[in-house]
Amino acid sequence: MVLEQQAQKKKLFDFRLLSRIISYASPYRARFNGSIILAIVLAIMAPVRPWLINTTVNDYIQHNIAEMVVRITIYQIILIIIETILRFFFSFFTSWLGQAVVKDLRVNVFKKILGLNLRQFDQTPIGTLTTRTVNDIETISDVFAEGFIPILADFLTIIAVLFTMFYINWQLTLICLIPFPFLILATYYFKESVNKSFHRVRNAVAALNAFVQEHIQGMQVVQAFAVEDKEFNKFRKINKEHRNANIKAIFAYSVFFPVVEIILAVSLGLLVWYGAGQAVSNSNGDSAKMAGEIMAFIILLNMLFRPLRFIADKFNVLQMGMVASERVFKVLDNKDEIAPSAANAYSPVAAVPGKIEFDQVSFAYTDENWVLKNISFTVQPGETVALVGHTGSGKTSIISLINRLYHIQKGAIKVDDVKIEDYNLKALRSKVGVVLQDVFLFAGTITENVTLRNDAIPKEKVIEAAKMIGMHDFIMRLPGNYDFDVMERGATMSQGQRQLLSFIRALLYNPSILILDEATSAIDTETEQLIQHAIDTLIEGRTSIVIAHRLSTIRKADKIIVLDKGEIKEMGTHDELLAHGGYYSKLHEMQFSKAIV
Repeated sequence: MVLEQQAQKKKLFDFRLLSRIISYASPYRARFNGSIILAIVLAIMAPVRPWLINTTVNDYIQHNIAEMVVRITIYQIILIIIETILRFFFSFFTSWLGQAVVKDLRVNVFKKILGLNLRQFDQTPIGTLTTRTVNDIETISDVFAEGFIPILADFLTIIAVLFTMFYINWQLTLICLIPFPFLILATYYFKESVNKSFHRVRNAVAALNAFVQEHIQGMQVVQAFAVEDKEFNKFRKINKEHRNANIKAIFAYSVFFPVVEIILAVSLGLLVWYGAGQAVSNSNGDSAKMAGEIMAFIILLNMLFRPLRFIADKFNVLQMGMVASERVFKVLDNKDEIAPSAANAYSPVAAVPGKIEFDQVSFAYTDENWVLKNISFTVQPGETVALVGHTGSGKTSIISLINRLYHIQKGAIKVDDVKIEDYNLKALRSKVGVVLQDVFLFAGTITENVTLRNDAIPKEKVIEAAKMIGMHDFIMRLPGNYDFDVMERGATMSQGQRQLLSFIRALLYNPSILILDEATSAIDTETEQLIQHAIDTLIEGRTSIVIAHRLSTIRKADKIIVLDKGEIKEMGTHDELLAHGGYYSKLHEMQFSKAIV
């Protein structure tokens, strides 16, 4: 546990990590440098006003030089105005920098997420990636707005104030700094306590995001099985942990700030005690100066304690920004991504014939837990091949490999005698149309969903495709027809309607290879007949791979491949496999005997 904490602290003080964060401000170097310059100027200006007060009291008020008193007062007013304006620009520049870096980082992270292999989404909760893209990146903005540059400004202010104090009266400065070690000790314990609490808060936020997002998506299951109370109690536990972490941080703040005020009061008490004693005991001219010095020191001590009061908090903000950045950089540094297409990658302009060849392909999602084992088959251009088998037999894995959603570990997959790795990825995927079992619709209109917001597809083509699929009349009855909002995940449409929209989507992109994954599952007979007609229209002249549990839907396939536990058990036409009396025949017999019963 101790070693773990030490490793964590090393990460928190990783200056390479901090420099990587700051590097994102390089496109905005002018504002970054301007913020640093403003921090230096403000630090130099900070002790000027107390020094002017000291000069005014000692040199002008005691000598009744009213003209100089008025002049110095005017100087101070001008100085306050200038300092206020500079502080405005300092605050604006640092906050602007933070938001600019957040914008660039968020774009980079989302672009990275778009290019990750699907296995990353299988292994990582959606809520966690959402936290990385939204909450963690937002925390990084505080590195600029409330962290690195403001801390630098505070340190420079402290140095300038201490220098001025020693310059005015070094003995009085040493007396005032007697309680300083206690302040440093209190600051250290405060920083450690808040830092631990912030870690708990960040973990609790990630857990909350993941839990809420997962349960909103699965609300139908929660309500259907009447487990609302059980899931609500789980949420309360996670939320309670979030509250407890925040309360611990609040407690640390509640203790620290009064302690700082007490230490400041002690310093002021020592200032007055020593200054008054010096004024009484000294009969020479030095005692006359003590009044001005005491007044200046009262202001200087407040200037000294003000940044110290918040510097621990800002340091924790900096640390939390670094912790958040480490999480974000883990996403950016993830090597499990889709390899970019080479400059000379094969990129056919015209429609490809659509020949598909699997040659001794073995594939595992994790390690060597093979879900496909030495799979070999060939699909000739224009053929329709059906994949059948029990759940988990590897059907979906095969179709996921054709358009490189996952990388194979062994063997080769070729399209038209060219390895899929040698294709330009966009060109390959543009030739492969997919209709999935679980149709995903985005929040937006029907037109936006079937075109995937591709402005190159005119509305006339959308209407033409809808008529071919048999959806046009239904769409025209909807409010707004093709501009009807399907809502998130197509909540306003039935399973069959969503399925038909996915057919329109596939038809619009005119693929050479068509993949149908359980396209007729979980729908009524009338819709199935409509979809079957759409399938017949869609697969005409195209290479097609069809997955279906209903064996009646694949009788016309040119070839049927029977899978079990990631291996090919049989291959042939419907009649050949029935005559063989093997694995397919048993599946057929089991399915139709259940249908009769």
